[in-house]
Amino acid sequence: MNIQWYPGHMTKARRMMQENIKLIDIVIELVDARCPISSKNPDIDSLAAGKSRLILLNKSDMADPEKNKLWESYFRDKGFYVAAINSRSGAGIRAITGIIQEACREKIERDLKRGIKNRPVRAMIVGIPNVGKSTFINSFAGKAVAKTGNKPGVTKGKQWIRLNKNVELLDTPGILWPKFEDQNVGYRLAMTGSINDDILNMTELCLILIRYMQRVYPDALSARYQIEASDDPVRILSEIALARGCLVKGGLPDEAKAAKLIIDDFRSLRLGRITLEAPEDNLL
Repeated sequence: MNIQWYPGHMTKARRMMQENIKLIDIVIELVDARCPISSKNPDIDSLAAGKSRLILLNKSDMADPEKNKLWESYFRDKGFYVAAINSRSGAGIRAITGIIQEACREKIERDLKRGIKNRPVRAMIVGIPNVGKSTFINSFAGKAVAKTGNKPGVTKGKQWIRLNKNVELLDTPGILWPKFEDQNVGYRLAMTGSINDDILNMTELCLILIRYMQRVYPDALSARYQIEASDDPVRILSEIALARGCLVKGGLPDEAKAAKLIIDDFRSLRLGRITLEAPEDNLL
């Protein structure tokens, strides 16, 4: 399965970001804490060159807590400001204004020396589709100011949002990059819901997830589905299909239906807090 998904509106969105970057003091990039490198758009580093940077590990409540700590240290070591957050519950949100002020301290001090007082910091919010930018903005603002959804592609154009006297946000549509050099990146993004499910082979994707779970979280599947451990991902998928009543005519396992169920269970935390990559597996 070769995963590539780059709708036409993403080219337009990238161009819009390039045109507006000169207005920006800090670029805030949301990544999915379950796959921080795979969900970090490599194009943003060149786009945001010379700007203060803040990485937000969103959906951190869904990720392995020990790996969250490793990823925070990883990004700090790379020179980013970083915070683990949960946009839905609001966990970690209160600290962000202070982090933005610290990241832009030199800019604020320059303004004061020029006699410019109370000019808000301008932040651009970026991230891939379905990483939770709009939910984050609404949580940060304390009110519904951005459209939200559980499918990629809800935000279509830019919008300026005045959060408070200290911060203005420029929201942007979620954009991927034109080609995944490493197909494992595409698989991780597909598992977490950042790729349109309609273009995916969910059975193949589920088998990849099962292999990963066998290696890193070996007890999670047997605990959830009450099946015996096995080294064969196809057998595991069939056993889960039988255990959950995913059957076709003749009582045979419906592996396609079971695959969708397992992927949905992963996305819904029913398999536990799982992170799909570790810092030692990746380099920026």
